[in-house]
Amino acid sequence: MRKVILGLAVSLDNFIEGPNGEYDWCFTDQDYGLSDFFKRVDTAFIGRKTYEMTLAMSANGGGFPKFKEYIFSTTLDKVKVGATLINGDIKTQVDEIKKERGKDIWLFGGAGLTTSLMNLGLIDELSLAVHPILLGGGKPLFNNIKDRIKLTLVDIKTYSTGLVSLTYNIGQK
Repeated sequence: MRKVILGLAVSLDNFIEGPNGEYDWCFTDQDYGLSDFFKRVDTAFIGRKTYEMTLAMSANGGGFPKFKEYIFSTTLDKVKVGATLINGDIKTQVDEIKKERGKDIWLFGGAGLTTSLMNLGLIDELSLAVHPILLGGGKPLFNNIKDRIKLTLVDIKTYSTGLVSLTYNIGQK
């Protein structure tokens, strides 16, 4: 079965965005293992706000490699051609997607989708690029997690910039 991997950048004080929604604090001076990570996945789970942000990035020539995209939203009626809109019973839908053939699935934002999937027990692995910065405020990565969740450290990489990449398997509740 495919894994759902939460993979993203986070500040040392647990924020994925700064106080004004900015992410200019994320290091872009080297690969930081992203090329290897992208080889592991062929599908992305994206929340509405992150989806709208990636549309703007794509329009400006930026973005990520091509993945099969599932957009999670209760407010959107349609998404771009090639993407699939997910709403309603997300547990059943995610369980079905995890059973499909393919590589692992990248959970790429946002905080609300992360909370929902974490509380439903649908995330299998955390791959966090912890940046050596304290933002002092912003959008927290983990908020409203309903139960204690045991994590098992499976990999750690440190970089000369102070960034630390941490990979955890998620255990049973």
